[in-house]
Amino acid sequence: MKTLAKLPVTIVTGFLGSGKTTLLRHMLDNAEGRRIAVIVNEFGELGIDGDILKQCTIGCTEEEALGRVYELANGCLCCTVQEEFFPVMQELVARRGDLDHILIETSGLALPKPLVQAFQWPEIRNACTVDAVITVVDSPAVLAGTFAAFPDQVDAQRKLDPNLDHESPLHELFADQLASADLVVLNKADMLDAAALAAVRAEVTEELPPAVKVVEASKGQLPISVLLGLGAESELHIDGRKTHHDHHEGDDADDHDHDAFDSISINLPQADESLLLDALTQAVVQHGILRVKGFAAIPGKPMRLLVQGVGTRFDKHFDRAWKTDEVRETRLVLIGQELDAAVLEAQLRAALGTQG
Repeated sequence: MKTLAKLPVTIVTGFLGSGKTTLLRHMLDNAEGRRIAVIVNEFGELGIDGDILKQCTIGCTEEEALGRVYELANGCLCCTVQEEFFPVMQELVARRGDLDHILIETSGLALPKPLVQAFQWPEIRNACTVDAVITVVDSPAVLAGTFAAFPDQVDAQRKLDPNLDHESPLHELFADQLASADLVVLNKADMLDAAALAAVRAEVTEELPPAVKVVEASKGQLPISVLLGLGAESELHIDGRKTHHDHHEGDDADDHDHDAFDSISINLPQADESLLLDALTQAVVQHGILRVKGFAAIPGKPMRLLVQGVGTRFDKHFDRAWKTDEVRETRLVLIGQELDAAVLEAQLRAALGTQG
């Protein structure tokens, strides 16, 4: 009797603000009938990316959509891979007859190599294979030499840190994400001219293993045939991919560079939109905040405002109506280094004219 073929898994990695969630949404919107499960890993206490992805029901009811998205919410996948990740994969393996593909979105600070190595475990490798590791690159940020958009604050902190005397942790993370890649997406290509894009491609290619394909995209829009069905079987050769963090294996496995990054959650009351964005911009500049993600309640507006910021650049739009049983409040996740939640909350409340 023929056994079931291994369930293909695509791992999407990339730095903060590179466009991973946008790419996943595009893949789900263009699934062409594929039955896809999504594991979302958000570096923060609030599963904001998971909430965004749950809107992509593609004809499903909300209850069905909730059953399709598996969310790991307590840290980066490389740290929780032996805890939450395994039971989630067990559940998906048990349902593999109902699935055609699994997508995993790592946090912007997670390292893909340990996650791929988890697919070497007998309980997983017998049922699943890593179809490909897709690394999404913020092309304008690479051209600027920052790797993530607007990381000036982090670079300043790097220069003040005597323990970082040569390479920025951002560059090491970026290089490690490329080192594990089977496909690299140069995203935001529409923001660069041909010469600039060629320079980015050349720089990225220097970091890549031979034969890794590099494609260009705007807003993560690529044919699904380019992204799925690569058949790389990444788990079979990942051990040969050398990264900056290989020395952490063994006794120092939990000693990741990205432990230096903090992720804090702040709840605020309803807030005027312009006041909130001004306050967040000021906080980003003063405290070296890398990323802001969350939802805001705007007085008099029936819709919830989705806010996503990388450095001082913010994108916002009203994503859906508030539900009748929801508390109309503002919930934010801030990612940076040496962040003080109490200080930041007090500063934001003062700027918004509210009290704790």
